[in-house]
Amino acid sequence: EETEKNSMGRKVKWGVLGTADIARRCTIPAMQKAKNCYLYGIAGRSKEKAEQFQEQFGFEKAFGSLEAMLEDEMVEAVYIPLPNTMHKEWVIKAAEHGKHVLCEMPLAGTEADVKEMIEACDKNGVLFMEAFAYLHSPLIQSVKETIHSGAIGELSFMESIFITPGHTAENIRVRRETLGGSVYDLGCYCTSLTLSVFEEEPKEIKAIGHFTEQQIDDFATAYLGFGNGSRACMTSGMCSAQRGDRFFIYGTEGTIEVPISFNEEGTLAYYVKKEESSREITVTAPDNYMLEIEQFGRCITDGENLRVTHEFSLRNARVMDRILKEIGYQ
Repeated sequence: EETEKNSMGRKVKWGVLGTADIARRCTIPAMQKAKNCYLYGIAGRSKEKAEQFQEQFGFEKAFGSLEAMLEDEMVEAVYIPLPNTMHKEWVIKAAEHGKHVLCEMPLAGTEADVKEMIEACDKNGVLFMEAFAYLHSPLIQSVKETIHSGAIGELSFMESIFITPGHTAENIRVRRETLGGSVYDLGCYCTSLTLSVFEEEPKEIKAIGHFTEQQIDDFATAYLGFGNGSRACMTSGMCSAQRGDRFFIYGTEGTIEVPISFNEEGTLAYYVKKEESSREITVTAPDNYMLEIEQFGRCITDGENLRVTHEFSLRNARVMDRILKEIGYQ
């Protein structure tokens, strides 16, 4: 008989709550690859769309409403790829139905909403994690190990950038009512990465943004000042002809240059530079979305600790709140 402790062979029965593009392009193909994932249910706001996904990806069941899937007792964990404005409602509903929840980032529009979501999950005894897939990458682990090894001395400065081309007017990323804008969509990568590297909350934040006619920021840049005098800057924008994302970390004795896109997979190279010398470090990174699904699955079956903790999500939400307030969004 299988026990919770000896559950290496056990697959978690997943339901996907919505047929959003991120689910179709990234997460569901990753779930197909994840060793401990069973594609049980797909729910759409239209039965037809859910059935298309069922056929395309091999889900056991298709549901014509989000509610119907939550009522199915076979579903153990749900992944929520819905628009930002719908996260809170459906995380709380999923928790009330006793489902473990992996929810797309950013979790919600404000820290207060994130707190409410965490409380609902805790109250119902379910696991809850924010889906920052890139934080599961061996690349991020390697960069952090390089910093901790003292390879560049003490941290003094970090810069991160995530810019993309703009979107058409009907895209949820550029609509105010769906919490669009570059900080919510792209800046959350930069804030979470900066917090992951510095491992503390900034004392001071200054930011400026540019707003479109739809009243969303299509560009924002922020300065973050930390307690020990170290600093960071981050830029997000939906205003470039080309996508660009990368980060550089400066220490008292050298620099780490990471000219790599968030969620890139394959053989990745970054550089540790000191005065005249440059050392290349290569990392093999599998699909980060697959790593995320497998990690959350192990948290359910084996009691592993969540890679993205509640404390981390709250800290990130607080920093985003402060940036959005600074630029005049909130």
